Amino acid sequence: MFKSFKILTINLLMLFFISCKEKSIDTSKNELAKETSPYLLQHAKNPVNWKAWNDATLKLAKEEGKLMIISIGYSACHWCHVMEEESFENDSIAKIMNDNFINIKVDREERPDVDNVYMNAVQLMTGSGGWPLNCITLPDGRPIFGGTYFTKNQWQKILIDISKLYKENPDKTIEFAEKLTKGIQNSELITLNKSEVNFKDADIKSSVEKWKANFDTIYGGNKEDIKFPMPNSLDFLLRYGHQFEDTSINTQLKTTLTKMAFGGIYDQINGGFSRYSTDKKWHIPHFEKMLYDNAQLVSLYSKAYLESKNELYKTIVEETLGFVDKELTAENGAFYSSLDADSKNNKNELEEGAYYYWTREELKLLIKDDYQLFEKYYNINEFGLWEKERFVLIRNSPDLEFSKKNNLDLEVIKLKVKNWKSTLKKARLKKAKPNLDDKVLTSWNALMIKGYVDAYKAIKKDDYLKKAIKNGEFIINNQLKKDYSLYRNYKNGKSTINAYSEDYAILIDSFISLYEVTLDEKWLLTAKKMMNYTLANFFNSENNMFNFTSNKSNNLISKKVKVIDGDLPSPNSVLANSLFKLSLYFSDKKYTEIAKQMGANLHKDILNSPLNYSNWMHLALNYARPFYEVAIVGENAKIINNELYNYYIPNIIVAGSTKENSSIELLENKYIEDETFIYVCNLGTCKLPQKSIDKAILLIKK
Repeated sequence: MFKSFKILTINLLMLFFISCKEKSIDTSKNELAKETSPYLLQHAKNPVNWKAWNDATLKLAKEEGKLMIISIGYSACHWCHVMEEESFENDSIAKIMNDNFINIKVDREERPDVDNVYMNAVQLMTGSGGWPLNCITLPDGRPIFGGTYFTKNQWQKILIDISKLYKENPDKTIEFAEKLTKGIQNSELITLNKSEVNFKDADIKSSVEKWKANFDTIYGGNKEDIKFPMPNSLDFLLRYGHQFEDTSINTQLKTTLTKMAFGGIYDQINGGFSRYSTDKKWHIPHFEKMLYDNAQLVSLYSKAYLESKNELYKTIVEETLGFVDKELTAENGAFYSSLDADSKNNKNELEEGAYYYWTREELKLLIKDDYQLFEKYYNINEFGLWEKERFVLIRNSPDLEFSKKNNLDLEVIKLKVKNWKSTLKKARLKKAKPNLDDKVLTSWNALMIKGYVDAYKAIKKDDYLKKAIKNGEFIINNQLKKDYSLYRNYKNGKSTINAYSEDYAILIDSFISLYEVTLDEKWLLTAKKMMNYTLANFFNSENNMFNFTSNKSNNLISKKVKVIDGDLPSPNSVLANSLFKLSLYFSDKKYTEIAKQMGANLHKDILNSPLNYSNWMHLALNYARPFYEVAIVGENAKIINNELYNYYIPNIIVAGSTKENSSIELLENKYIEDETFIYVCNLGTCKLPQKSIDKAILLIKK
């Protein structure tokens, strides 16, 4: 199918080139100044007559019979900025676009529903995707051409050729659109698997063995030249290595977490991770820092610290949360979306990475007498060189090893590193900061709630839990409606855009986590009510999966069912895992049946491609090995619950109460006055209650 789409796409472009004279254009028809998205506002002064994605714009395209350009990106995207400067700020390009197209700008973070459909189209046409994403469609939204970044000359030729083809041979474009739309609708098509399915221990092991063949054992991660952290995958490997006592997995995980922490993908001065690295050693990133990456990586490193007590992981958690607190947190407890990849350099020009790279000369002036040692520590040499005598700090040895090599006491090294960071932080204050995308997205904020909860479990800082609760309260007060539906977006004091299954899924999961550490039933009961809303409004009874958009939404050419776990876990995998947990809390057979059926639908895919279904692998493991409900009931329940989180135990849910009455079925008939008992249960069957947390943990380990 890819081949036929590519041939048709090439035919569309093999047309005659017509040049246009530059002409100043009235920008009054650019409507983006009315929007709140920082990405859309970046384009508000373009000479292109941009419109936002909405019903009025889609209606206008149909009425005028014009092709649409759907251009999708996000605020922190470097190549989005490049294409804007080269093409969208160019008057002659803008004239072609305005004369022949309805031009729509989309923030992919606000509108992942639109991005999902047109990204799928571009992937079918070209075999790959990315941002900026530029798709040309018929007036009804069916795509006929698409790609990512185009140079000015490429884009000009595409615009002229396709508009000419549509005017002279519309039947050809319609034929192609019909075939491509059918391909979009059939992709990720999930069918109901009515066969009996059981996930087995041996199947999980076999699946992970296949996965191992793709490991980069030198630098960690997978065997790729461009590396994304993929916290979903690493989170499952952490659990698998722990439960299966697989030393090779544990070694691979340690290598990956260490190399990422040492690399330039991690900001060695201010903390926090960039989106991905452009090389295999995690050195040079595209420098945007996204909330969702950092939230998930905080969770991952927190769990890894809890499991191993490796002090490096604790440092990464603390520094990353320091970055989030300083750069991405609003006074009301909400979390902003991202920092840009680009910032102004010393020539007052926007440049990728300007805020993060250093020259050897400026480092010598800043570090002074300690420079030679600093140079070794952060590799101001060929290993740490980026380009044009610019260096991005990268480490290649632990502090203990470095101290021995340089005949210095470990504590001396730690003190020096602390002083170096302080010096460079002050120097950074003189640099222009990257732009902030200050929109607030429900699902990303929910990920950060869980990040803070996991950090609290591992490090026991009360402030982490307070920040998680504060954000949870912000979402309840601003994003959650009375019927338990959600808004997706919050900006300038206003909540907008109906949420997607991604938002419900991740928030439900985060509220379950908040309940487990606070034992405040409000969080769990709210999670259950949101799950019921999601079932009523997103569930597809034909295949037992959840659509990305509400069943009431109908302005897209395809209803997407997202199941593949990528930079974010898929909504369906998160919902399946939450249904599994909620079924245990509330003895709900309906939840149990749906979770099992969802796993059964993807049984072969999960086991054949664990890298793409890593969050589903948690569900598979929940069924393959014992999973426990831990109920702590009595006046000391909160104290004992806090002790429980001194341990990394991935195969449990926790419930607790200091009083007799509870709305949670798992706690029924377990309260005994003047006593505090720990009940370890498996699928509703409980072992003898214990008073000691150590004895309870022994029951789980057995």
